[in-house]
Amino acid sequence: MNEDLARLQRALGYRFQDESALTRALTHRSVGHDNYERLEFLGDALLNFAIGEAVFQRMPKAAEGDLSRMRATLVREETLAVAARRIELGEVVRLGSGELKSGGFRRDSILADALEAVIGAVYLDGGFAAARDLCLHLLAPELDHLPDPATLKDSKTRLQEYLQAAGRPLPEYAVLSEDGPPHRRSFRIRCRLPDDGTESSGEGASRKFAEQQSAERMLHSLIEAGGRHA
Repeated sequence: MNEDLARLQRALGYRFQDESALTRALTHRSVGHDNYERLEFLGDALLNFAIGEAVFQRMPKAAEGDLSRMRATLVREETLAVAARRIELGEVVRLGSGELKSGGFRRDSILADALEAVIGAVYLDGGFAAARDLCLHLLAPELDHLPDPATLKDSKTRLQEYLQAAGRPLPEYAVLSEDGPPHRRSFRIRCRLPDDGTESSGEGASRKFAEQQSAERMLHSLIEAGGRHA
């Protein structure tokens, strides 16, 4: 384990004064009470601040909403799991036998949580500056290739902005059907434009997902008809 810890610290670009903090950050709750959950809480707060600050500096003209969406994209579970895999974090996470057998070291949720815990451990071991530097180091590839903020808007927002730009009223959403048992619901939602009666529909396991799908289909049809991009 010592060599594994040394390799990980080289990948982090940080050497712990107290390796027990790192060991705790790598210990899943399935192992025992002394696990990474409290450190994960701390690391999550640090990560949100450090990445929020970085996005703020890199996007000087972006509105608050765009900054929030960009930060959310960078600190979400999937992105953190990618960063964790870059440093082979799954190879050193300590799991209980059940989690180990089920392949927990490959699971996005465990990798993301452990990464946040490591950030928290670095903060306790080396202070705020060290933790901030680690956050920027871990997500450097993503920070260097920030997407266009417009692509991060959900379909309902994009449809609303498209219609407002055209001076048209906002769409109306209605539930057409709701089926299935409580643990496996299925929704069908209608999106309707009140000025001309154009309709689209969406389906999904939640009302929110079905609304987004209906909005996406409506937006696509408007763009196809008008030759504009939203």
